[in-house]
Amino acid sequence: MCRTLAAFPTTCLERAKEFKTRLGIFLHKSELGCDTGSTGKFEWGSKHSKEKNFSEDVLGWRESFDLLLSSKNGVAAFHAFLKTEFSEENLEFWLACEEFKKIRSATKLASRAHQIFEEFICSEAPKEVNIDHETHELTRMNLQTATATCFDAAQGKTRTLMEKDSYPRFLKSPAYRDLAAQASAASATLSSCSLDEPSHT
Repeated sequence: MCRTLAAFPTTCLERAKEFKTRLGIFLHKSELGCDTGSTGKFEWGSKHSKEKNFSEDVLGWRESFDLLLSSKNGVAAFHAFLKTEFSEENLEFWLACEEFKKIRSATKLASRAHQIFEEFICSEAPKEVNIDHETHELTRMNLQTATATCFDAAQGKTRTLMEKDSYPRFLKSPAYRDLAAQASAASATLSSCSLDEPSHT
């Protein structure tokens, strides 16, 4: 019986370990890119319940784009995938905007706004995102009096682009499909182990 993690049958422990390894390989294998920075770090737990939560997390990414973006592991995996398509700038811009909105100092807000514009919006920016001319000009005008919402239009455009274009390809990618299959198997195995645990009254 599976009374504790140490007492799990060998197959249960092996499947849990295999799943964790699969998640690590997903981000680190060469064909998925090598350096994802802070967005490329999975968060691990050591307990059985944590393993199950990660399985559910991975399977939840296909339910909606919002669920993917709300998951730190999902963002890391999506970023790794975007690097293979050379379009990671869209996600990096979206994340930069999310962090930008948390700034409370007006001075820091204005400074960071110009940094983001120079990095992602202006012509020939090192990580220029694909937005239309009207949105580009609106964002440029917003910088004259920078507020927490000055990038909303541009951020919305890049989010829509990712949701309609990159996200479906991510879900259809062999890497994610393999990962989801591993998650389903791990979840089922860990659930069966839980059912084997004796009830305490």
